[in-house]
Amino acid sequence: MKILVTGGAGFIGSNFIHYMFEKYSNYQIVNLDKLTYAGNLENLKDVEENPNYKFVRGDIADPELVNNLIEEEKPDAIVNFAAESHVDRSILEPDAFINTNVVGTHNLLKAAFGNGKIRFHHVSTDEVFGSLGPNDPAFNESTPYDPHSPYSASKAASDHLVRAYFHTFNLPVTISNCSNNYGPYMFPEKLFPLFITNLIEGKKVPLYGDGRNVRDWLHVRDHCRAIALIIHKGKIGETYCVGGACEKTNKEITYKILELMGKGEEMIEKVADRLGHDRRYAIDFRKIKIELGWEPETIFEDGLKNMIEWYKNNEIWWRKIKSGEYQEYYEKNYARR
Repeated sequence: MKILVTGGAGFIGSNFIHYMFEKYSNYQIVNLDKLTYAGNLENLKDVEENPNYKFVRGDIADPELVNNLIEEEKPDAIVNFAAESHVDRSILEPDAFINTNVVGTHNLLKAAFGNGKIRFHHVSTDEVFGSLGPNDPAFNESTPYDPHSPYSASKAASDHLVRAYFHTFNLPVTISNCSNNYGPYMFPEKLFPLFITNLIEGKKVPLYGDGRNVRDWLHVRDHCRAIALIIHKGKIGETYCVGGACEKTNKEITYKILELMGKGEEMIEKVADRLGHDRRYAIDFRKIKIELGWEPETIFEDGLKNMIEWYKNNEIWWRKIKSGEYQEYYEKNYARR
C-alpha cells in the first residue's frame, strides 16, 4: 500500500509514520507537511533514509499543489492529520485554522475524488462535540456537534465536508474523532510536555483556572493503532470515536507530573482561565471495540513515566523547538514545493 500522510511531521502524524513502518515495513509513505511551527522533521530522523519514505514540503491549502502531488504519487490511501490544532492560537489567529482545516481538507477531498476516488481517512477531535457536564454520558458517534472555539468549529466543518463527499460523490471515506493524545514528539506548548520541560528547566508550571477541567487521555501509539485498523478494516462512510478510558482533571495531571519528577506544589503557578475553556471531554469507544476489536492498551501512569523519560533523554530536540532554532534550519534547507 502507498499512503499519502498529510501533516506527518507533527506530533500524531510522525508517530503514525513510525508505527506504520514498524507494522508494515513494505508500505510506501509520502509525507506532505507545510512545516509550520508544529511540524518538525527531527521527529522522523529514523525514517528519512528509508527508500519507502518521501517528504514533500507543501501546504494542503494550495489546491494545485495538492492535486499535482496526488496525480503524481497515485496513493492508495490518504490519511489527513494536517491541521492547526492549538485552541489558544485559534482564539488569537482564527484565519489560519479556517484556511488549513476547512479549505485544506476540501482541497484534499477534491483531489482524492478527481484522481480515482482514493480511500480517504480524516483524523478529527472530540472537541467538535462541545463540552460535557460532570454527569453527562461520554461522547459517541451520535453526539450532536457543538463546537466552542474557532479550532473545534473548523474541525467540525471539515468533518461535515468529508461526510458530504461520501454521500454526494461516493468517495470512500472514514473519520476518527479522538480524545487528547500524549506521548513522544508532543509539541512543547501542550500541557504535558510544557510542564515536563518547564520542570526540567527549573521553571514553574502554569495551571489554568481551578484546574478541574477534565480530559480523556489517550496514548498516541494506541491512537495510531486505531487509525491503522480503521484504514484496513473500517466500514466506508463510518465515524469511529477513539478514547483512552482515562478521564483526568488538569489538576490531577499536574500533581502526577510533579510527583513523578520529584517536585512539590510550590512549582505550580495559577493563571487566568482560557476563554471558552470546555469543562469536560470523554469518549465512548464501544463502536470501534465491537466492530474492529480495538481498545487502549497503555496504562496511563506507565505512558506518562515513559513520556517523562523520553523528554529527559531528548533535551536537544525540545530545546531547539523552544528556542525556534528548528524552524530557521527548515527555512534554509527545505524549499516549499
